[in-house]
Order: sequence, then structure tokens, then C-alpha cells
Amino acid sequence: MKQIFVTGATGFAGRHFRDLLDTLPDWRMHGASHDLDLRDGAGVQRAVAALPAVPDAVLHLAAQSNVPQAFADPQATFDINFFGTLRLLQALRAAGFRGRFLFVGSADAYGLVPERELPIGEDHALRPRNPYSVSKVAAEALAYQWSQTEGFDVVLARPFNHIGPGQDERFAVASFARQVAEIALGRREPRIETGDIDVTRDFTDVRDVVRAYVALLQHGESGRVYNIGSGRETRLREILGRLIEFGGVQTEIVSAPGRLRPAEQRRMCADTHRIRDRTGWQPRYGLDQTLIDILEYWKEKLTNE
Repeated sequence: MKQIFVTGATGFAGRHFRDLLDTLPDWRMHGASHDLDLRDGAGVQRAVAALPAVPDAVLHLAAQSNVPQAFADPQATFDINFFGTLRLLQALRAAGFRGRFLFVGSADAYGLVPERELPIGEDHALRPRNPYSVSKVAAEALAYQWSQTEGFDVVLARPFNHIGPGQDERFAVASFARQVAEIALGRREPRIETGDIDVTRDFTDVRDVVRAYVALLQHGESGRVYNIGSGRETRLREILGRLIEFGGVQTEIVSAPGRLRPAEQRRMCADTHRIRDRTGWQPRYGLDQTLIDILEYWKEKLTNE
């Protein structure tokens, strides 16, 4: 049985990754505890040393991923995302780790991309525009460097927008779904506040994203970067419209100035040929099913609060 150590195991993707591994009898997961602080080098060393065995693989999900928080405290963001990755790599080296290390970066690394350059391939220039994406680009470069100079088997993932049950309401689709659920349950006036909903994004169900992580752990090429996405762009207005339809509500849609972002990327779409060609991975969840599941999650959560 293969042993895998997962940082960020209690987060959005981490929880779904754990659920997926429960269906794979050849893998056993060891998740970093919720209170593991990547800023604490000694704590990271202890967490790795306390594992029952040196893992066969590591999935590094843990990060400070909130962009407004990154602007408010860029130093903490770098300490977690960049230096935290360094501390983890050092702890693994000290433990004699010789397995595969999957670093999860972000498609936010590409920055503002002209529409004529869509879809975005892995060789596209990286032009990060906020402290979060800068920290992820730096950490990705660090992980790559360790694949070249420290003998680590490193694969690099750049997921695009992933959505699904359990996502924090700070993210647009989760926020829409919660508001629709509140209206359906009679807990909110029929009025939904949004940012710019005429932008497009490449959305993938988080359950497909974690399947991509497994595919890369098993079949990815060491030292290579892989986009993870649907390869399709969907307008946020369409997402909201479907959620309203599935929720069976009628509502006013109001643009809230506080939700608008300057220099917003108008369109986004991933070129996913590399991961598909290398691993055979492709999404299984249709967008409608994902949105229905998100809406049901919020209805259940609100009902039980």
C-alpha cells in the first residue's frame, strides 16, 4: 500500500482528495493536522518525522489563497506559500523522502492574458498581478529547482477555477449558491449581489480536480507543469442563471461595487492537452450536476445551522 502525506488536508480540495482516496485501496493518506503552521519550521519537521513511515508521495495543497488577504499581509502570504514550501521540502529531505512531490500552484500565475492568446498553455509567460500569485510562482520555481538540484521527483500542477460542494463562500460560485439557497429557504430577500458576471472562467468540479492530482501522482512527468481545467470557458452570468433555475426562485440581480475588481480578466480558458495526453485524465462531472450539488450542499448546511 502506498503512503501519501497531504498538506492542507482539511481544506476544500483536501477533503475531496481524502474522499477519493477512500475509494482507492492501494493508497493510504496521512494528512497534516489542522494546526500545522508552515511558518513553524520546527513544527513542520516534527510533523514529517512523526509519520509512521517515509511517504511514497506528497501532495502539497496548503497555502494562503485569499487574494484580498494577500494584499493586506503579503509577508505572511510569502511566509506560508514560499517559505512554507521550503520548510516542507527541507523536512522531507531530512526524513529521507525519495517519492513523488506534487506541488499545487495556481492558474492565477498567468496574470492578465490577452484574449487572442487563449486558451492558455503551460508555456505561456507568467505575469502574476497580486501577492498570492507571486508567492505561488516563486514556490513553484522553488519546487522545480529541487527537482533539478536536490534529486526530488517533482510534478507541478496549475489548476484553474475549481468549484464544488464545501467551497468557501468567499468564492463567487459558492457565494451565488448560498444566496440562492437562502432565498429558497425564505431567509433572504429575493436580491442577489454580484461583481462583474459577464466575465468567463474555466470551471472544473473539484472532484475531477483531485482525480487529476491522482493521475499526476501516478503518471506525470517529473519536472513538468500541467494545467488542470475543463478546457471550456463559461460566463458567470450563465452560472448564476442556472443556480437560480435549479433553486426554483425568482430574484433581482444587483451589481455591488465592493465586489468589482480592477483590471479584471475578461475571459479565461485552459489548454489541457498536456495532462490529457500524458495521463488520459478528463473531467467526468457536467456543469449542471456540479451546480446542483453545490446548491444542495448550501441548502443542507443552512438548514442544519
